[in-house]
Amino acid sequence: MSSASQQIQFENVPLEVKAKLAELDIEISEGDITQKGYEKKRLKLLQPYMTKTKVLVNESKARPDLNNGSNANRQRNTKAAMSKRRHSRRDDRYRSDAHTEAVLAALAKRKTKRIPVLPIPVKRQSLMVHGVETNIESSDDDLQTDVSTGDDDGSLTRRSNDSSSPSSTAPSPVTGQRVPPSLHLNLREHIQQPMKKSDSKTMDDYSPETRPFTITSSSAKPPPTPLTKKLADIMPQILPGSRPLSQNLPPDVANITMSANSGPPASSNSNFSLHGAEVTEALQKKVLSSRPSVGSINDEQENMSVTKVSDKIQQLLLTLKRPKKKPLAEYFQDEQEELLENTTVDENAPKPEGPVTAVREGEPLPSQTNIPHSIEAAIHRCGSANPKAPCLTSVDLNGKTAYTLTYGKLLSRMYRVAYTLLHKRHGLQAGQRVALVFPNSEPIPFTYSFYGCLLAGLVPVVVEVPMSSSDPGSSQLGFLLGNCGVKAALTTEHCMKALPKTEKGEVAHLKGWPHLQWVMIDSRNLLKNPSGWEPAGQSVTNQLAYIEYKTCKLGSMVGVVHTRAAIHRHCRSVVGALRYNPGDIMVNLLDFKRGMGLVHGILASMFSGMHVYCIPYALMKQNPIQWLNIITKNKASIALVKSRDLHWTLAMQRDNANVNLKTLRMMLISDGANPWSIGSCDMFLAEFEKRGLHRNVISPCAWSSEALTVSIKRPATDAHRTALSLHDMSHNVIHEETPTSQTPSVVLQDCGNILPGCKMAVVRMEGEPNLCQTDEIGEVVVCAKPGDTPVNGSLGSWYYGLKGISERVFKSHPVDENNHRRREQASFVRTGLVGYLNPSGRLFVTGKTDGLIQISGRVLNADDIVATVLAIEPIRFVYRGRIAVFGISVLKDERLVVVVEQKPDCSEDQCFKWMSNVIQAVEGIHNVGVYCLSLLAPNGLPRTPLGGVHLSETRSRFLDGDLRPRNILMSPHQCVVNLPKPRQKHKDIGAASVLQGQVVTGVRLAESKGRSLAPLMEEEESFEKTRKFQYLSEILRWRSQSTPDHALFSQIGPKGTISHQLTCMQLHKKAERIAQLLLSPPNQHGMSALSTGDNVALMFPPGVELVAAFYGCLYAGCVPVPVRPPHARSLVSTLPTVRKIIEISKVVAILSCGPVIRTLRSKEALSLLQTIHIMTWPPMFDIDESPKKRLPISYRPPTPELLAYIDFSITTAGTLAGIKMNHCAASNICRSMKLQCELYPSRSVALCLDPYSGLGLALWCLSSVFSGHQTIMLPPLELEANPQLWLQTVSQFKVRDAFLSYAVVEQCMKGLTQQIMNLKERGMTLSHVRTCVIVAEERPRVQLTSNFTKLFKDLGLSPRAVSTTFGCRVNVAVCMQPARLGILSEQIIADEPNMGASCPDPTTVYVDMRALRNDRVALVEKGSPHSLCLMETGKILPGSKVVIADPDTLGQCSDSRLGEIWVSSGHTAQGYYAVYGGEGTDTYQTHFQGYLKTGDTKTQYARTGFLGFLKRTELTSATGERHDALYVVGSLEETLELRGMRYHPIDIENSVVRCSSKISECAVFHSTNLLVVVVELKGPENTALDLVPLVTNVILEEHYLIAGVVAVADPGSIPINSRGEKQRMHLRDSFLQDQLDPIYVAYNM
Repeated sequence: MSSASQQIQFENVPLEVKAKLAELDIEISEGDITQKGYEKKRLKLLQPYMTKTKVLVNESKARPDLNNGSNANRQRNTKAAMSKRRHSRRDDRYRSDAHTEAVLAALAKRKTKRIPVLPIPVKRQSLMVHGVETNIESSDDDLQTDVSTGDDDGSLTRRSNDSSSPSSTAPSPVTGQRVPPSLHLNLREHIQQPMKKSDSKTMDDYSPETRPFTITSSSAKPPPTPLTKKLADIMPQILPGSRPLSQNLPPDVANITMSANSGPPASSNSNFSLHGAEVTEALQKKVLSSRPSVGSINDEQENMSVTKVSDKIQQLLLTLKRPKKKPLAEYFQDEQEELLENTTVDENAPKPEGPVTAVREGEPLPSQTNIPHSIEAAIHRCGSANPKAPCLTSVDLNGKTAYTLTYGKLLSRMYRVAYTLLHKRHGLQAGQRVALVFPNSEPIPFTYSFYGCLLAGLVPVVVEVPMSSSDPGSSQLGFLLGNCGVKAALTTEHCMKALPKTEKGEVAHLKGWPHLQWVMIDSRNLLKNPSGWEPAGQSVTNQLAYIEYKTCKLGSMVGVVHTRAAIHRHCRSVVGALRYNPGDIMVNLLDFKRGMGLVHGILASMFSGMHVYCIPYALMKQNPIQWLNIITKNKASIALVKSRDLHWTLAMQRDNANVNLKTLRMMLISDGANPWSIGSCDMFLAEFEKRGLHRNVISPCAWSSEALTVSIKRPATDAHRTALSLHDMSHNVIHEETPTSQTPSVVLQDCGNILPGCKMAVVRMEGEPNLCQTDEIGEVVVCAKPGDTPVNGSLGSWYYGLKGISERVFKSHPVDENNHRRREQASFVRTGLVGYLNPSGRLFVTGKTDGLIQISGRVLNADDIVATVLAIEPIRFVYRGRIAVFGISVLKDERLVVVVEQKPDCSEDQCFKWMSNVIQAVEGIHNVGVYCLSLLAPNGLPRTPLGGVHLSETRSRFLDGDLRPRNILMSPHQCVVNLPKPRQKHKDIGAASVLQGQVVTGVRLAESKGRSLAPLMEEEESFEKTRKFQYLSEILRWRSQSTPDHALFSQIGPKGTISHQLTCMQLHKKAERIAQLLLSPPNQHGMSALSTGDNVALMFPPGVELVAAFYGCLYAGCVPVPVRPPHARSLVSTLPTVRKIIEISKVVAILSCGPVIRTLRSKEALSLLQTIHIMTWPPMFDIDESPKKRLPISYRPPTPELLAYIDFSITTAGTLAGIKMNHCAASNICRSMKLQCELYPSRSVALCLDPYSGLGLALWCLSSVFSGHQTIMLPPLELEANPQLWLQTVSQFKVRDAFLSYAVVEQCMKGLTQQIMNLKERGMTLSHVRTCVIVAEERPRVQLTSNFTKLFKDLGLSPRAVSTTFGCRVNVAVCMQPARLGILSEQIIADEPNMGASCPDPTTVYVDMRALRNDRVALVEKGSPHSLCLMETGKILPGSKVVIADPDTLGQCSDSRLGEIWVSSGHTAQGYYAVYGGEGTDTYQTHFQGYLKTGDTKTQYARTGFLGFLKRTELTSATGERHDALYVVGSLEETLELRGMRYHPIDIENSVVRCSSKISECAVFHSTNLLVVVVELKGPENTALDLVPLVTNVILEEHYLIAGVVAVADPGSIPINSRGEKQRMHLRDSFLQDQLDPIYVAYNM
């Protein structure tokens, strides 16, 4: 590069050139052009507008010593850096310069693109102030533990291509971070979009070190943005290609337009910015579109389906004009599993090209005649020949020798242990399994207990010390012990005291653990064996030696069995390969109870007769330098360590001149197979090389629980290293990178050669074990040579009790595909290690099968993801060694989850910014998105006994919602790319085309009728009798004369007794008095008498006064308007609705009682009225007042079509609507219900409903007067204090017909669940109930209804008695289940001779939810995937006709289609009186004037606004006709149009409630292109963030949708109406207006 550069004069650049530059930016960002081609074309376009100016030479180019320096310079730099690191105690354990540079480059590249800028999650203040976490370790927390992706707690550190070469990059003047040299010119010349500001920070708020890459900025701080504006801006950033409907400009595909809040560009950087307005004007000539997202929500105007073409082709397709008419396609497409878009196969993905590998063989076992024939024989030889020779030394927490066990003592104690266990006092026999429970600080008791079990022929099962049932993996360990048949456990007195105890002092029974007999093996508790005693059953070669537990990837625990022959042979191989001899002294830092610490530190070491020092884990945490002093003092020659131990030693290193490591001839790195352990080894070597440590001493080894030691780097041999491309590794392809390559890579070091007497091969991980190619990565398998194979033909290992899995793992036969599929005869063992063999036979391990995550066909290593996360700077917000990375299965693919422990002193903004950088870096380096990133409190991750992260337990708690995160960030839009294709609606297909298809296929049109209802004129003998049935006021007068003492209404008080009762005459007299009160002029309010047709608001609590006032208005000729009175304790929420109804209904007076009038005239109520600029109420009449003048009441309605009353209610969509009911409709609905439910004067009906609207108003005020039956009124508010009141009333009065709401059902379920037996003993029964009808304007709640029936079944409630109704605004009663139990009376048969005595029971069907989304009905079997249970809503009322119509084409549907329910009935409402909150009254009037375009086009229907379908069943009615069942699916107004499909909120809500027991209720709605989910938390607030991933997962799995916003709120936050229905639109308004007060709000990116 020359020392001169070019400066661009952008003010002279034409608009056409700027547009071409924008296209070039798109091409380079999408990878359609190379970097060289981009620069060439860009330079050609800008050449005429450039001027030369002097610039600084790149620092890295001016310093060639950084790239080509000598080894001495590099060594000096490394030592200087190590010295600085030592004094600053900086954690460089995970440092890899090459990887860090790649991460910084990826972040810088991402900053040039359009990055979603979301508002920081909203968190309640109580969640931000966290309590002090217990057991927080020292401030240098990174030294306390390590990163683990499995059972081995190895470090995850890797070095660059040359471990000693420093970075060759220069500091960036923008961020202060180190970036590759190629990025300086790119960042300086690249056109960037200014970063959008959040509501809390500007660019000036960032420090120079943390300020993001940007060229232009704004100094003006924008005002706080309301939540509605935030939501409106979120979706266009989350979903590229989508934008608010109000935004008409083309998308900012070039990322060069200015944000709305940004000011003019800075003058210093104005040379490198383009003017957004000019470029927008130029881009309007060429329509460019940003990349569409598979998760985007279809626009109403354009439904573009996601295609598999490239983004460039998609942009070209958008410029084409759509054809005038699309070809006729199928109306639907079966959405089976194959419609889940599988990730497209990348044709450019690397593929292996080398020849098939061959099986490699190790050198033969050394043939020695003096080798002991067993492990016990080796101990016997050493203990007899040299009894005083030291065998094992334990070290205390001060680093001093605690006790030394000699071989003689070991021999004698193992005999005493064997004799004690086989003694009749314990009753153990050879071959039985016993548990060894010892802490990490007691190696000596464990050792002689272990060998004592071997001597006695018992099989030791080594487990961890159980401290409580909540310990990670405790229940799995107990299950393993039970599966192995363990009945006895060996331990020491010291450990016994630490075990959890009961009140009696016995060891507490842990969850999942079998009952164990605890045996103390301390010296004083052991029996002395007789002289010359030997165990009765001598060991044989195929007898089990021990069982070691292993935790699998998904959390299950298995027991790996090793035979005596396998252990003996393995010790021979290890001793021969590593040349163990009695003169060696070993220092063991590993866990001596399992793994490599057991095999090398306890078995192989004592097999060769050496002396071992065991360093406890607590000492390493407290003073990690002590093990070096022990090596120096005792001149140890062998050390067993992990890379974590080396890292701790370096971090706590002090200038200790006494350390001398020249005696070490071998340092075995147990996790040397982990590629990220290289960094710790290199830094340790660089630091202690001056202390005598030789370079070839470090010996990485590969370990497997199944195959034990797989390979070891021999002492005094050079290490081989190579750098592999991470991209190629994700496709299991080996591609070595050059040292100068900028491609993200991982540096591998070999793990040595195969052990003597073994064979090794590399096979493919999935399917049949085919041998891999030479440039292919696979799973390593090992086998003993045929001549050395044990008796059973394998390595002598298997999974205890798991024969099927053992056959696959331990008896694998590699297959050579190129050699006629030749199979190896010997059985190989799958080690679980992933890697390859180089030409010289060295093994390179890239990871473990348990740590692999397969995402979209690419295989990723969790350790590589951890390294990328740790490369993000700054890292001071999280703990480096406490990271868990795993995959979870969501929507047929694995998703990446990262869990990190957060430091307590970091702010929310800092954490959110760091999390955003992590997501961008992982995507840039690994080309995968992070599905969920979670930050926990310190020590929030579950740990293994030795401090490592318990990965499977972390995953289990994450899926169970029990992780307790502090911060969480999810990006499902970025990760989920296999969503089904959005449905493309064909708007040009009309009703005639659909009808033609129905005729061709021969389907049945969906229509059904109720029983015929003869006109009154034909069945009555006189007009007066006819008039009696047309007007409710006339019926009441008639009943007061014919049956004056018949009780019509009885109101139940709080104590279950009748508090008020009205007979026919009493109701008539009271109604007359109220009418006189309304008509007597003048009144005390100074107003004239009411006239006929005036609207009067009835504001009463539920009771008989409401009924009397209703008929008083009818007597006076006024129109009653029932209104729910405001609640005195919640006037703020209830009074505005009351005032709005009073205002839009134009009432001239309010008729109420004293308490309600006092509430309305209270100071608080009047002050609330003044806030809405209304000063007074209309005149109020107290029902208890006496009229001043007795006037004759003789009003008669002139025509039945005259308005009778107005019914106001708030729909679930948030619309306040009032319907007009005339006298004819009022009498017709009563007549239909009388015939349907067999209501007659001798019947008693119990009502526990809201009496102000809908069917509740008709049953409360109308039905009893018309039919003459007694109505027992039970106000729903009384049940809040006494849930037994409804049950007591029904039982006491022997009610046969009961009507109640879902709110009452829920209260009975919650309050009476634990009292059923007590109620039964008190004599309460429901056996006489004939019909129990649940009244609602929604889909029947099948689960709640079923639970209600099951709960009260013990009280005699018949399952056949419970049913539901269906009504809506336009027709309050469409369906109602008739009576099915009992017989008809003679009176009913005489009145209605066509009435039948039986009716089919309500049916339930199971439909496919995926078909419902496409407006289809597909019946499936119970238990089928994606099945939805629907319950019939009752039989259609007499005189009604129901059809199913397409809401778009208005054509009649077939019975296999989902459509809108239309009804034609004599009791349909006359129309809307007023509508508030909707589109206007004129628009809603079409609901009452619906005409089909196909089918019955002459009949006028009312559109219910509910979706449903009709199905003809096999059941027959009393007339012999087949029964047509009506099923209601949901409200059309509340459906969510997402991805071209129709979703019903209740389906999503039911799925969310089922996903966690912590969710009590849920509501979903759609706002600004986002699916918003609000859940009510049932539990403490610190569990709120656990629900976010659970909710997102279940919606993706069951509904193929992405939740854009998840809000967690307190119980009771979701508003419901009096019928128990959710008010979703009210919830949406309160959420958008920031009135919800949620605990936590998560914005899923």
